[in-house]
Amino acid sequence: MTKVYVPLDMAAVAMGADRLATAIVKEAAARGESVQIIRNGSRGMLWLEPLVEVETSTGRIGYGPVSVKDVGALFDASFLKGGAHPLSIGKVDDHSWMKRQNRITFARCGIIDPLSISEYEAHGGGAGLARALQIGPAATIEEVTKSGLRGRGGAGFPTGIKWKTVADAPADRRYVVVNADEGDSGTFADRMIMEGDPLSLIEGMIICGYAINGSKGYVYLRSEYPQAAKVYQAAIDVAREAGWLGDNVRGSGFKFDIELRIGAGAYVCGEETSLLDSLEGKRGIVRAKPPLPAHEGLFGKPTVVNNVLSMATIPMIMEKGAQHYADLGVGRSRGTMPIQIAGNVKYGGLFETDFGIPLGEIINDIAGGTRSGRPVRAVQCGGPLGAYVPVSLFDLPFDYEAFAAKDSLIGHGGLVVFDDTIDMSWMARFGMEFCAIESCGKCTPCRLGSIRGIETIDKIRAGQDVENNIDLLKDLCHTMKFGSLCALGGFAPYPVESALRHFPEDFHKPALEAAAE
Repeated sequence: MTKVYVPLDMAAVAMGADRLATAIVKEAAARGESVQIIRNGSRGMLWLEPLVEVETSTGRIGYGPVSVKDVGALFDASFLKGGAHPLSIGKVDDHSWMKRQNRITFARCGIIDPLSISEYEAHGGGAGLARALQIGPAATIEEVTKSGLRGRGGAGFPTGIKWKTVADAPADRRYVVVNADEGDSGTFADRMIMEGDPLSLIEGMIICGYAINGSKGYVYLRSEYPQAAKVYQAAIDVAREAGWLGDNVRGSGFKFDIELRIGAGAYVCGEETSLLDSLEGKRGIVRAKPPLPAHEGLFGKPTVVNNVLSMATIPMIMEKGAQHYADLGVGRSRGTMPIQIAGNVKYGGLFETDFGIPLGEIINDIAGGTRSGRPVRAVQCGGPLGAYVPVSLFDLPFDYEAFAAKDSLIGHGGLVVFDDTIDMSWMARFGMEFCAIESCGKCTPCRLGSIRGIETIDKIRAGQDVENNIDLLKDLCHTMKFGSLCALGGFAPYPVESALRHFPEDFHKPALEAAAE
């Protein structure tokens, strides 16, 4: 029986993967062929989805993007034996997109059946948890600290320090919370892990719970990810049946369980304190700090709040040791970063590599430049509240400190590319409008500042007292950046300020055009 892999990842499903899997089974039956369809995760080459892989004696051969109408021709070309076809990309592992990566967090994604414990273990899964249970909680926290792992949700806070703070906080109960409210435009890494390798996230949470002496974990997932919710809940059930969750985790005597919670579409609930309020059944509103969630988090108890990518990386760190991870990257940015490439590019998808790769290499080489064929003008890094980076800064190495030095953000690792037709004054307005729509309304700088920002940019774009209004806009950005309670209002100025700094001509166009007339 030939194994045929058809992704269940939402990017592939959106392109017809479910219908494709059915069509392959039907065609195989009609031709007397025996096939086993395995719904794997995505390899991250989203321009090739649905990417069908066939297991052969020489390795897994890929074909993509495949549609239902291509199925007959694939069978005619003996694709079950890796036969030549115009859609063939050869051995998937040998594809240039895959060979240039250093897959740590995504090592199993797209390779295994995401709901198979046996396949997960055959590819190294469970080894990290076994080592943690062997060396004990304190040593586990020390290992995570030495690895240099930092939060992948945007803040970049050292993960080990956060865990130790929670473990040392006096309490009768502690919680593990995973922030899967992936709301930034151009980001999809959390979803890919939860759909393609959910057991790595579950294992990471168990290790964290063991290290901090916490018995309960929660995953807060955005409502816009129904496929991820379905797969992850199934993975929880599989893990529980296998003895990975419950009163006696893998026979260790340690008690830990996980609950999946679904949000209701509020972007602000990606902020950790708003998320905690939502988990408690309240309206998601930002809490003032202190106290930090590490001291008083969920239900007032010490709580680790980590991003999906941070937690899913823990098993590998525990398996291979802190030094293996710390040896990767540059400066204080250790390890790898799953970079999500989107927007106007030829090759969009997920590319995991060591920190330090130049931004220009990502955009021009890996992503292949713009899909439109026009010159790149700007890249927004770090989501809708990230700064716009011009081509003149494409030598910028991809690491937290280098980006911060240029008043930019890595954030969750999302890159959205724009060609030279984009109007940056309009994009600056979009940043303020996004903040106004998504603000929880608790603090004045965010609630009112974003509205005033929209109005001021509209005046600038209309050519009204441009210089004075630009000064007013800069002052408003300063107030929002340093006066807002959370990163929503605090980061909203980044796209505005970067657009003003790098593309000033776009804020004077209306006045110039009016003068020309």
